[in-house]
Amino acid sequence: MLNIKLISKIIGSLLVLEAMLMLVCLIVALFYRGNDVYPFIWSIGITALVGLLFRLYGINADNNLSRKDAYFVVTIIWVLFSSFATLPFLISGYLSSFTDAYFEMMSGFTTTGASIINFPEKFPQGLLFWRSLTHWIGGLGIVFFTVAILPSLVGGSVKVFDAESTGPIKSKLHPRLTTGSKWIWVVYIVLTIICLLSYKVCGMGWFDACNYSMATTATGGFGTSSTSIMGFHKPALDYAVAFFCFISGVNFTVLYASATGLNIKTLLKNSEIKFYTIMVLFFSGFIAFELVRYNHYEIEHAIRSALCQVCSIITTTGCFSDDAGLWPHITWVIFTVGMVIGGCSGSTSGGVKSIRIVMLFKVLRNEFRQIIHPNAVLPMKIDGVNIPMKQRVTVVSFIGLYIGVVFISAFIMIMLGLNDIDSITVTISCLSNVGPAFGKEVGPTQSWAAFPDTIKWMCSCLMLLGRLEFFGVLVLFSRDYWKNN
Repeated sequence: MLNIKLISKIIGSLLVLEAMLMLVCLIVALFYRGNDVYPFIWSIGITALVGLLFRLYGINADNNLSRKDAYFVVTIIWVLFSSFATLPFLISGYLSSFTDAYFEMMSGFTTTGASIINFPEKFPQGLLFWRSLTHWIGGLGIVFFTVAILPSLVGGSVKVFDAESTGPIKSKLHPRLTTGSKWIWVVYIVLTIICLLSYKVCGMGWFDACNYSMATTATGGFGTSSTSIMGFHKPALDYAVAFFCFISGVNFTVLYASATGLNIKTLLKNSEIKFYTIMVLFFSGFIAFELVRYNHYEIEHAIRSALCQVCSIITTTGCFSDDAGLWPHITWVIFTVGMVIGGCSGSTSGGVKSIRIVMLFKVLRNEFRQIIHPNAVLPMKIDGVNIPMKQRVTVVSFIGLYIGVVFISAFIMIMLGLNDIDSITVTISCLSNVGPAFGKEVGPTQSWAAFPDTIKWMCSCLMLLGRLEFFGVLVLFSRDYWKNN
């Protein structure tokens, strides 16, 4: 059975924390004297009150959190955080539909970046900051954020971390999870600040730079205007976006190790990062060639646009510096492949993750060798570490599940009236937490407002599935999960 009181205590604590995050946005709203001040006050009050009621119910709970409890609490927290995050939009009246507001906030926390808002520039600064802040908190994980700053709020931290973390290989900076998570957050904060200052130097205002830096380092994509990066018309900014998207797609643990040891070889020798870098360079080169050949771009413009878009897509950020909907259709295929691959494990990016593709290639290579040498015992090593059979099976299962969910979801969307191209790219975009789609009705620069509510709810579920990497959510629907033993 689930430890309901402990789960209630954790939920209550995290909802109070969400109210505190809204308080930051209230300060922004007060500074800009927007008409979203009172909506934030009401939202903070409602969220804090509900959080306190949950915490009151679990006041005498023990801290014995089982693995079952951990998977349940992580999933329910992402659902509840997105639900209460809708309050400022609904109370202010800027979004009148709960479906639209929930889609927007689930897209925010999962760092998907798909939006139903056609013109963000018409929204007050407090609400825009709240959208970007949901990206930034969700980038490394809601519970992971809490473990780093307030470890006492979440009992059984290791189990909760395992339920929320992404990637098949969990690397540690420190034996204590709370210490390791704090150092990863230090890397995250420093990267965000450097990104903010770089955007400011490249010509953005402070507010835009702050919002876009949170969206970039979280690989989210929400912007302060409907034209995203393209609206600034600054080549230097395109290169800055490409660089910070790329860095944000690198494993933060490896990034920390190389930065503190002042040893770039740590990055260069890592198999996943090498594969990730090769894919970025190859995709960018191919697309740049296509842009020069068919769209008659100048070489520098083609390289800049291709690099910026590839880094944005493969890291599942979703910012755009050009309208890729006008590019040759073969580039859409490249982008779709990039959406599936994603960045590195241990980063804020989505997708299957590069490490799983590396592992899959090694599994296939071993299978070919096994055909020639049936009795051979073939180990599989990545960066000198032997990968046990359990992890190999999990990787193959994950990729098989990803493909299965794509086909089933696309089939359902086609039945609901969406065309075949849109249904496939929208499904992949949501599962990989990318944001842009490449189709007839929804292009990379368009909002998702035209979709019917049924598809919006379906997309919200796919975003959550992709962010928590399937197993953590789907296990809740298995028969074994609910057995008492």
